[in-house]
Amino acid sequence: EFGVGKTTKRLQRTFYWKGLQQDVALFIAECDICQRFKSENVKYPGLLQPLPIPNKVWTDISMDFIEGLPSSHGKTVIFVVVDRLTKYGHFMALAHPYTAKEVAKLFFDQVFRLHGLPATIVSDRDAVFTSHFWQELFTLQGCALCLSTAYHPQTDGQTEIVNKCLENYLRCMTDCR
Repeated sequence: EFGVGKTTKRLQRTFYWKGLQQDVALFIAECDICQRFKSENVKYPGLLQPLPIPNKVWTDISMDFIEGLPSSHGKTVIFVVVDRLTKYGHFMALAHPYTAKEVAKLFFDQVFRLHGLPATIVSDRDAVFTSHFWQELFTLQGCALCLSTAYHPQTDGQTEIVNKCLENYLRCMTDCR
């Protein structure tokens, strides 16, 4: 995502005119697509209690779903899995409604196969993650499932940031067509 600073620096590589930064700020402020589809960055009240920084890649991950998307090949949901250390993400399409078993199969086929089983998983309290099947599956594998507190999306902040960026890109790109 480009803001005023990044856009100005990019333009300055090739162009310069007096008032460039003000013109960029005005252009971005009046950009129809940006105004309609980009979400605002707001700070949550209260103290942030950050999760510990992982020691190795793919040992601590976060997971979430992006729902309410327009249908593409019958899929309306994106299952997002993000490595908390590298911020690398996997994005997997799902058809709604989906079951805990389908999500687990997708996780094992697309993430576990490449990176192994993480030590901890942070997720929200989606019904899939709180289901007995999902809980039991990871207990048997020795993996800790850490559920965020309701109405505190900053607990799972990394995935929420990735989700917001992905949603913004998808909204902008699908509207441009």
